[in-house]
Amino acid sequence: MSDQDSNNIILPDLSDFLQKDPYLRPYEGDVRRRYRLFEERLAQLEEAEGDFDQFTRSYQSFGVHRKSNNGLLFKEWAPEAQALYLTGDFNSWDKLSHPFTKKEFGKWELYLPPKHDKSPAIKHESKLKLVVLTKDAEYLFRISPWAKYVTKRLDSVTYDWTHWDPPHPYLHQHPRPPKPRSLRIYEAHVGIASPEEKIASYQNFTLNVLPRVKDLGYNCIQLMAVMEHAYYASFGYQITNFFAASSRFGTPEELKRLVDVAHSLGITVLLDVVHSHASSNTADGLNQFDGSDSCFFHGGSRGNHSHWGSRLFNYSSWEVMRFLLSNLRWWMEEYRFDGFRFDGVTSMLYQHHGIGMSFCGNYSEYFGMHVDEDAVVQLMLSNHILHTLYPGCITIAEDVSGMPGLCRSICEGGLGFDYRLAMAVPDKWIQILKELRDEDWYMGDIVHTLTNRRQGERSIAYAESHDQALVGDKSLAFWLMDKEMYTNMSALVPMTTVIDRGIQLHKMIRLLTHSLGGEGYLNFMGNEFGHPEWLDFPRKGNCESYRYARRQYNLVDVEHLRYRQLYAFDRDMNRTEDYFGWLAAPQAVVTTTDEKDKIVVFERANLIFIFNFHPSCSYNDYRVAVELPGKYTIRLNSDDPQYGGHGRIQFGTEFFTEPMAFKNRSHSFQVYIPCRTALVLANDEIDYCH
Repeated sequence: MSDQDSNNIILPDLSDFLQKDPYLRPYEGDVRRRYRLFEERLAQLEEAEGDFDQFTRSYQSFGVHRKSNNGLLFKEWAPEAQALYLTGDFNSWDKLSHPFTKKEFGKWELYLPPKHDKSPAIKHESKLKLVVLTKDAEYLFRISPWAKYVTKRLDSVTYDWTHWDPPHPYLHQHPRPPKPRSLRIYEAHVGIASPEEKIASYQNFTLNVLPRVKDLGYNCIQLMAVMEHAYYASFGYQITNFFAASSRFGTPEELKRLVDVAHSLGITVLLDVVHSHASSNTADGLNQFDGSDSCFFHGGSRGNHSHWGSRLFNYSSWEVMRFLLSNLRWWMEEYRFDGFRFDGVTSMLYQHHGIGMSFCGNYSEYFGMHVDEDAVVQLMLSNHILHTLYPGCITIAEDVSGMPGLCRSICEGGLGFDYRLAMAVPDKWIQILKELRDEDWYMGDIVHTLTNRRQGERSIAYAESHDQALVGDKSLAFWLMDKEMYTNMSALVPMTTVIDRGIQLHKMIRLLTHSLGGEGYLNFMGNEFGHPEWLDFPRKGNCESYRYARRQYNLVDVEHLRYRQLYAFDRDMNRTEDYFGWLAAPQAVVTTTDEKDKIVVFERANLIFIFNFHPSCSYNDYRVAVELPGKYTIRLNSDDPQYGGHGRIQFGTEFFTEPMAFKNRSHSFQVYIPCRTALVLANDEIDYCH
């Protein structure tokens, strides 16, 4: 049972948490304290606002809303404003003709009755602005923080608030799919999801990318850069308008259709949400909304991120809590997303925002005065509300620090996330490819990196994400094959040494990461087929070119190009996991890390995974340890010719166990394992149906 203190606040049951992580014991008081703060904030919220369901639906009252009689009610929070006005197309941009009425706690309201013909006073797609009179008697033009849609003219540098009230809003046809047993994520950016040198659309993604995602066997897409951002090259991480779906890709209704069609295909849809900071833009962002330096943010230096040049939220503010929690509900309700990948969690968790920190794993790094407890409570509230109201919701944390309990339930003393990104894994692969010869790869180091994760906390493994694809870095395919990708990827001619090595290792690295590195898997769009170009958004440094702000899916459709072979392997890797479910299984039992032979062998989900990373040595009778006896059959073989392999061992080849104990397992058998080959074997006597 949970403990209880003298104030009758229920405290978390830390027994399992402390048992699995004894290093936490000196910090038990800190864990209990953050839980107590969460309970107190939740109780305050329910006392002041009725319940958190209503509080987090504040998007239904703030901003602009059409009443049943077609009257329009506007509501804003601008505590430092002296006066507030509404202007726009509807009043010929008269900035003072429509004043708001000041209410309690910095709130402002304005009601516009319907016209004589009973139609709304403001038409759908009309342009609007708020006019803020500051304490210094200055008039500022601002966009409502709750604006649902903002657009930009080609001749303008700032966005306009566009009143979005369509006569026939999109109605979702399909229910959310069940929460995936194994999470296989396709990380995607709508704007670059086309071979054409332009900004691609929601419609393009729906028609041309979703079918590929389905075919590849991914059951989840993670959409980046959807929350509106004025600077395209920010990759969506400098948010200006938190409730607006980016208009550069299309309309809100087209995004709703994208999500709905994904659901019809059984694909879960996550949103990359940025609550860690906001754009410093004033004309079309939150910065200095009411004329003050604070409002949504901390004032002074504490409210500015020194590395990102952005503003930092004041998580202790009641209205900031309302704004951010309601923002999550908005995307869940209006667009029917299935969850979120929270960006920049490390920056939220600590007063130092992770700047200049290496995080060596000392537990004093995770507790103490340098932790931003208000932000910790904000994340706990976010997870509590999402998982309470949407039991199938998925939340993923991007945290480089390794905060203990980040992915434990709140009642166990955690912060409530479902998964964390295993961010050390891609760094390890890049380090190996950049610094070591193939003969010098250390199997034990690779395995340690892939398995070094907190017990009881699930991780999303990935060999590379969008970070490695960006200009200035290199994707795995680029590290492996570099310039030969442009000239030697045809299957009509023999493979060069570089292309042969690159194709074989590309498959092996991804399968090893997929099967050993976590409880979920992530791939960035295009990386599955070894996309031959880096990613670079249009900017002054490249003369505003879209040359590299795209994904060349057309290469996969050319039958004689080897990109098609890498695509086929990625597809079958996912389909094999879908059948056997190794991501949902307990962590693997590694039986072999042979440094001389460059062999890794492990068991997971009653499958045997065998990797031979040696560049030239194949082994005819390599003994493999296994617990369960029986006949083992190859179910995935990276050396298959359809994947660009050499066909030295056949799919479906069978091996029979011997009653010979080996490597602390009860049975074993011998296999032929060619160089630079990975095999997945299943026991034919086990029913793998789930």
